[in-house]
Amino acid sequence: MKGRLHYLDALRGFAIIMMLQGHFVYSMLDLSTIDENNTIYEFWKYCRGFTAPLFFTISGWVITFLLIKNQQQGFKNPRIKKGLKRFVELLFWGYLIRLNLPMLFQGKINSSFLKVDVLQIIGCGLLFIILIYCLFHFLKKNIGWVYLTIGIVIFIYEPLYRDIEFDQLHVFFASYLTQANGGVFYLLPWLGYVAIGAFFGCFQTTNFVLKDIVAASLMGLGLLIIYKSSSLFIWIDSLWEVQTVFYKIAYNNYLFIRLGDVFLLVGVFMLLEKFMRQKSLKFVGTKTLDLYVVHYFVLFGSLTGVGLQKIFPRSLNSWQVVFGAILFILLCLAVVYLIEKLKQRHHEKISSFFSRRLL
Repeated sequence: MKGRLHYLDALRGFAIIMMLQGHFVYSMLDLSTIDENNTIYEFWKYCRGFTAPLFFTISGWVITFLLIKNQQQGFKNPRIKKGLKRFVELLFWGYLIRLNLPMLFQGKINSSFLKVDVLQIIGCGLLFIILIYCLFHFLKKNIGWVYLTIGIVIFIYEPLYRDIEFDQLHVFFASYLTQANGGVFYLLPWLGYVAIGAFFGCFQTTNFVLKDIVAASLMGLGLLIIYKSSSLFIWIDSLWEVQTVFYKIAYNNYLFIRLGDVFLLVGVFMLLEKFMRQKSLKFVGTKTLDLYVVHYFVLFGSLTGVGLQKIFPRSLNSWQVVFGAILFILLCLAVVYLIEKLKQRHHEKISSFFSRRLL
């Protein structure tokens, strides 16, 4: 497809594969069989940490790129409707995969159902991007600076809102806001990655020469953020006579360091885009929701409560978990591929039926 960002498809594919193996290894590995200070295990833990930031950043990047590049701008932009539909779809699947039917038949709702999943937060991120676009679409590409400002503000003030519980709100709504309510994913600060991704989506170029320059710049910026951002925040804090929020950021600098990881990865994939036009990579990158849902059913036992995690909880050694992760990923890919083939065949049969009727 003309103008398609193949490196983002490949990045989404990479991110979902990393998420699948990360969930499998974390759920199935018997930690008593390994040395947790082992370099390979430490490297795996570090890589697992950039998967979610990568997902959120790419989500903001893609939806904004599609909004901005459309010929129809403003409220008539068809991507608004598609984005809202995707928002509802992500919320639906986010709650469905956490539902336990045996408990529901007993008239109870499992406690994990109310815990917000990554799908809901990505969905809310898409809604946020669309709302900001509707408010500031007259700025055209300059709307990117609005997104960037919001993202940086969310990151900088994270130490101030991190532990706010929002007791005045029902737990259903409070669980969306901060980590204080026990969830893994929440709007703040994850929305910051979505907003920063949206910034880049506004200025995306398909010019190959300029793209290589952007890629190299992103890699350099990523390395700079990873290794020097903490020192920068300490220096900024030293300019004030009292301790500031920058001091707190410097000594818990996970948000900016992970952003550096994302920039580095995006730069690498952007440089290698010409090698990433294979149909297999595009398939994985465009079926991330399907793969996420399927992996939840297989690993965590969505609806039934019976999954690999419950059958073999943290019972595999290092070699078993490596081969198990590979088989698990292949299984999820095979199931999604078969589902897609069945959907296509079903669609063809329906189209053929109505074609005969019309004739």
